[in-house]
Amino acid sequence: MKTRYLLALALSTITVTTVLAGPIEDQIKARQSAYEFMGWNAKKIKAQVVDHPETYNKEDIIAAANALAAAANSGLGELYGEGTDKGTGWQISHLKPEYFNEQDKAKEFDLNLRKEATKLADIAASGDIDAIKAQFGEVGKACKSCHDSFRIRDK
Repeated sequence: MKTRYLLALALSTITVTTVLAGPIEDQIKARQSAYEFMGWNAKKIKAQVVDHPETYNKEDIIAAANALAAAANSGLGELYGEGTDKGTGWQISHLKPEYFNEQDKAKEFDLNLRKEATKLADIAASGDIDAIKAQFGEVGKACKSCHDSFRIRDK
């Protein structure tokens, strides 16, 4: 009886998670869209803080940093269901299958991105362009660490 109960509980948890995250293709599309949105905001920060600081606009940078932090903290991990390394969203998934075997490492990367993006949003509010630039570099490192481990480059 207890085994059947635990099995039913496990299956219902998997079903609920799958229903909330959606079919594989939808998960991939949502994930790709979120990262594209993050990249768009990161490019705005880079353009005004790194490449052309003479164009710096505090409100633009605050908005971009807040958007980036919001996306990073939105629960993107739920969009990495089994099989999302093989599907196609808006384009073929760039997720390495190793992601599924290294969940502790993936969670560590996710937590680090959340932390660094949130810190960037806090610092952006200060208007200190040098501090923003330094923290933007930390966000970039957080992205790169995950990409180096779990993203296929040539697709």
